[in-house]
Amino acid sequence: MSERSTQAPRRAAGPGAGAGGGGRGWTLAVVCVATFMLLLDLTVVNVALPDIREAFDASFTSLQWVLDAYALGLAAVLLTAGSLADRLGRKRVFNFGFVVFLVASLACGLATDAVTLSVARGIQGLGGAVLFAIGPALIGQEYRGKDRGWAFGVFGGVVGLSIAFGPLIGGALTDGLSWRWIFLVNVPVGLIALAVSLLRMRESREESAPPVDWWGLVLFSSALTLLVLGLLRGEADGWGSAPIVAMFVASAVLLAVFGAVERRLGERAMLQLSLFRNVTFNGVSAVTLLCAAATMSAIFLLVSYVQNVLAFSPWETGLRFLPLTLTLFVAAAVAGSLTTRVPQRLLMGTSLALIAIGLVLVALTGPETSWTALLPSMFGIGLGMGLFNPPRASLSIAVVEPSKAGMASGINETFQQVGVAIGIAGFGAAFQSRVTDLFAESEAGRQLGPAAHEFGEAVAAGGGAEAVSRAPRELAPALEEAARTAFVNGLTDIMLVCAVVAAVGAVVGFAFVRTRDLHESARTEALDNTGSTTAPASSTDGQVPTTASL
Repeated sequence: MSERSTQAPRRAAGPGAGAGGGGRGWTLAVVCVATFMLLLDLTVVNVALPDIREAFDASFTSLQWVLDAYALGLAAVLLTAGSLADRLGRKRVFNFGFVVFLVASLACGLATDAVTLSVARGIQGLGGAVLFAIGPALIGQEYRGKDRGWAFGVFGGVVGLSIAFGPLIGGALTDGLSWRWIFLVNVPVGLIALAVSLLRMRESREESAPPVDWWGLVLFSSALTLLVLGLLRGEADGWGSAPIVAMFVASAVLLAVFGAVERRLGERAMLQLSLFRNVTFNGVSAVTLLCAAATMSAIFLLVSYVQNVLAFSPWETGLRFLPLTLTLFVAAAVAGSLTTRVPQRLLMGTSLALIAIGLVLVALTGPETSWTALLPSMFGIGLGMGLFNPPRASLSIAVVEPSKAGMASGINETFQQVGVAIGIAGFGAAFQSRVTDLFAESEAGRQLGPAAHEFGEAVAAGGGAEAVSRAPRELAPALEEAARTAFVNGLTDIMLVCAVVAAVGAVVGFAFVRTRDLHESARTEALDNTGSTTAPASSTDGQVPTTASL
């Protein structure tokens, strides 16, 4: 193993910020705060949409852009941000992204109309993408061995908490202050974290970095933007409509051109295509995408069920998701310590299997059950998500030499965000179609005649109560019961499909995550950590028996 492969990220260290000192604790804290804020803004806005609609007298399409613009910005530049960070300095690019995120958050909070809010949300997503892509690489450069497992355990817990706490925090801020504070609260908290970053975090980058791959940057960002935009808008505009088809075709063409450019550039490329010959890299990427598609769409639909069918307020909904949140946090802490003790393929596969079981357990919910019927499902999903995030973040940078950690982290986060877009778009469309059909087939739906389809779509969108209030009074009880039954049965049907996706991810995790595929520095750290000198890296069984961490 060359000295450069293990030491390159440390050569640009700033004064007084040694890896073994207190500086690395500040790095972990800043990355966790930034990650919490940017992921919180994925879910926190949902509970404030009614207030935003009233404030701006906005249409449904305008509100959809408030959500889509952030997801689009977040997905578009993950890989490019990580690649630039390896070349220009991870701390420098991370702080630039932090500034963009905070300025955009302020603009969101001060927005005077839906268009301004959507534009600000898109810019906020771009800043968030920079933070998300570089965060794991910053942690990886500071922590080694058992400490790295612990650090990624904390990071994984924060990822899960930010998603699960979205409804609770959004409900508290919206009900207690104003919807504007779901954005404005980022500013003071973020400024403190930014100051700590500037003062205590150290710089790292690839010393002999090639020039910035501008062609690759533009081509990949454009392709991913069109892909995610097509997924986000496909249900509203029609999957077979000319604009959506054009987006997918253009995205495929740009990705093909991007691949040709990167192949020609070789080592100077922003994406090392040779990584796709690494079985573990492909396995972790696939599992990340499948997990994001299954879990994020499931949580989105479960929150909709608790709010719109069980009629709990945003704050009450957040409280009822605390079992999932707390289970996730504890499991993530445990997983952090397990990453240096058991094969990570077992953690990856087991976590997806637990998620699949949790999704199947949603079937315990019925039209007349209370929210407590979701508790077994919450424990299963929370346990699986908690076990998944730490090894996922750790493995994403362990497949490359440390000097390319930003690129590797950016690729993995790209797969995660594409998974989120695919899951919410695909499963959301399937759910809407299923609920609409179930309602139309009910006796109450047949009484509505041609209007049943439109009524069913309103039920799937969470507007069942409002639709019932506009119906003839004599039909209201039957319509309400049919709407509730269609929503719950549609939910359980789609959760079973999500469970199948998670189960496939479990199989991929067990089969395609192998220690021998990791970079030499990661395997050496594992050997140093356990004190073992046995089990060569080329072990044919895909594991180093005495060095299970990496």
